[in-house]
Formats: sequence, structure tokens, C-alpha cells
Amino acid sequence: MLYLPHSRGNAIVKRLSVNEGIRAREVLVIGENGEQLGVMPSRQALQLAKESNLDLVEVSATSTPPVCRILDYGKFKYQQSKKEREARKSQRAVLMREVRVRPRIKEHDLEAKVKLIKRLLDEGDKVKILMIFRGREITHPEAGKEVFRRMLDQLRDVALANAPQVEERSISLVLSPLKTTKDAKKEVREVSSAEA
Repeated sequence: MLYLPHSRGNAIVKRLSVNEGIRAREVLVIGENGEQLGVMPSRQALQLAKESNLDLVEVSATSTPPVCRILDYGKFKYQQSKKEREARKSQRAVLMREVRVRPRIKEHDLEAKVKLIKRLLDEGDKVKILMIFRGREITHPEAGKEVFRRMLDQLRDVALANAPQVEERSISLVLSPLKTTKDAKKEVREVSSAEA
């Protein structure tokens, strides 16, 4: 099997050996309807494919003997790219978002930051809360830890927190979402429909 990475956007397309590109002497052939035709010389398998106006495609080069299918290669490539696009649509990269706070933050501002963090967690992102100390504030790290404690009390039901990391003039805390909102809404719908 010949693998040539082609960059088409972010995708890497796997190139398969087709027709005369198949180098094995004997191959296990699978017909166009999925039936096994048995082990045969690659020339004979190629002849079968040409009689059906289809291609002989090596789908598994690592097995002994290599597995080949008789199919329309153009249609096969189109279906594979379509599946890949669908899979990419459903995937979402988890981002690390950062929210900065100060140890002397006022109550209203703290509530606004908590609301922002909840929204980011609902979107499925991780959130890094960065407590920045200025000047002599670093001599009282317990004030920063108290702010973290107040925030975590409000975020307990939506986030999972790692241990705080103390750096030179800051303390950081990483929060991970417990569930995405879509999953939670789906569960609520399933429970309500089961009760009805």
C-alpha cells in the first residue's frame, strides 16, 4: 500500500494502491457486493475488475495476502472524503481560555467573572483563572486563595478544578467542564420524555 500525505486543508488523504499499482503477486479479493472471491493472482483479480468496468483497490496491504476490493475508485474516494468531512464537523477542539482576576476584586466584578467562566465552560472550553498580584499584594497570597474559594463555591456544579499552580507573581487555576451544555440538555430531554 502506498501512503502519500497530501495536505488538503488540514486533512491528510490516504492514497491506496489501485489497479496496476498493486505490487503483490497474490491477493485476497472481495467482490463489489462484499462477497469473498478468494485468493488469486493479482493479474487475474485485475482482469475481473476490468470485466466489471471497476477498479481493483488494495484496502489492506499489511495482511497476508493483501486484501483488495473490486469497486469504483472515484466513488469510493468521494464517500471517504464525505465521511471525513462529517467526522470533522462533529469534532470540536477544546480551547484553553484565560480569565484574569485580582485579589482585591469587588463582589459585583467577581459575579461577572463567574458568569463569564460559566459561559465558557458551557461551550466546552477549559478555563484558566489567573490571579495576578501587583506590588505588595504578593505578601498576602491568602487573599487570592480566598477569591479562588469564593469562585469555586459558585462553579462547583459546572466545573472540575485542578490544584492551583503558584508562579512568581501569580496563581493559576485550571477548570475543566463537567459536561457540555448539549449533553446536559439531551439528558434533560431524555428524562422528561421517559417520565411522560
